[in-house]
Amino acid sequence: MDKFRMLFQHFQSSSESVMNGVCLVLAVVTVKLYSSFDFNCPCLARYNTLYGLGLLFTPPLVLFLCGLLANRQSVVMVEEWRRPAGHRRKDPGIIRYMCSSVLQRALAAPLLWILLALLDGKCFVCAFSSSVDPEKFLDFANMTPSQVQLFLAKVPCKEDELVRDSPARKAVSRYLRCLSQAIGWSITLLLIVAAFLARCLRPCFDQTVFLQRRYWSNYMDLEQKLFDETCCEHARDFAHRCKVEKAVEAALVGKRTVETHQQIDSHECR
Repeated sequence: MDKFRMLFQHFQSSSESVMNGVCLVLAVVTVKLYSSFDFNCPCLARYNTLYGLGLLFTPPLVLFLCGLLANRQSVVMVEEWRRPAGHRRKDPGIIRYMCSSVLQRALAAPLLWILLALLDGKCFVCAFSSSVDPEKFLDFANMTPSQVQLFLAKVPCKEDELVRDSPARKAVSRYLRCLSQAIGWSITLLLIVAAFLARCLRPCFDQTVFLQRRYWSNYMDLEQKLFDETCCEHARDFAHRCKVEKAVEAALVGKRTVETHQQIDSHECR
């Protein structure tokens, strides 16, 4: 129990650990949302691209904004940027460091959604089924251009009567799905390589500036936290003092009322 209590206190005291936990929660929510989402392509030539690209990029934008709102350091960064010049000079490097930290955490959930969508392939097939070159497939040789466009628009809907048992639909769908998965795995590999290079090349640069900016960003975070705690404590003491003063005032008013009634009763008795 003591170890769990120490771990919980560490997560409470460390703002960076809290932000990492929020980032992990958003990632889990992203996976749950995508797995529970019912994808239904309209299978219309004019709306397939809008629907597919909309589902590919609109939820990541919403998740990105949620990540920015949930990250406490974004508020601290804006306050530091808008802070008037005082005894402590404003270092643009600190703001850049905090901005990169906020963006890295906020981009985790959107990138996860995009990668899941690309590896699944449904959004990509819906968005680009009408853009496939029909000359790459032999089954479209006996169709008119209008029939080809109608057929390609119906490719994502495998239960449609027009394309239900057509080998051409399976070929186009397989081609687009493979292309989508190739793009998804390429982006995944690129991100892993970029993270690996950033991790390996960081010691090659000057660590003094990096540690100084990290120190000042943590200092500003703790300063804001202590300021909030001090404000809450002062407000609590002030409310308690006001409550006591009101109670004393009410007691004095009650005492004066009782004395007044006693004087009236004594006067009536006389």
